[in-house]
Amino acid sequence: MKKLLFSFLMLVLVSNVHAQNRNEVKINIFNTIALGSVELGYEYFLDSTQLQSIGVEFLFNDRFSYYSQGDGKEFKTNSYMLFYNYYFREDGNPSSFYITPFFKYRAGTYNYLNDNSQMMELDMNSAIIGIGVGYKWIFNGQLALGPYANIGRGFTKGVADHFTPVEVNAGFGIGYRF
Repeated sequence: MKKLLFSFLMLVLVSNVHAQNRNEVKINIFNTIALGSVELGYEYFLDSTQLQSIGVEFLFNDRFSYYSQGDGKEFKTNSYMLFYNYYFREDGNPSSFYITPFFKYRAGTYNYLNDNSQMMELDMNSAIIGIGVGYKWIFNGQLALGPYANIGRGFTKGVADHFTPVEVNAGFGIGYRF
């Protein structure tokens, strides 16, 4: 994990040398407060107009949608998400709506008590594809704030047997562009 984070930071630093204000780091503050899940992301703008970007998010302590923990239930999962954003920006206004298709991979386990009060472990390793929408307000060309929501479909039978295969997620991102 340390090597992965070090590689991520090096990518950010190297990218910053070549292009100003084409990078954004962000955190989903809503899920951090509500669920104890930490979502950290990096977005790279593909052109100077900032209409398109690609990015990656790391979700630590990721939970399936908003499924509750407690009463013998515990998620031990992390996720990695690759995404593409397209911004519907008007001339002269850096704030805009966007749409984002994504691919997410969740790894880990879900522990729960079955009907006989026995502790069971479900393998949560699964691939998820989906689409999301959001809005970003941009202040001073650097501070990015905004809500978003997405919906995805998982393709692992064991997870789909225990949970619904369709997953909804939402949040409020706080980002910094450089």
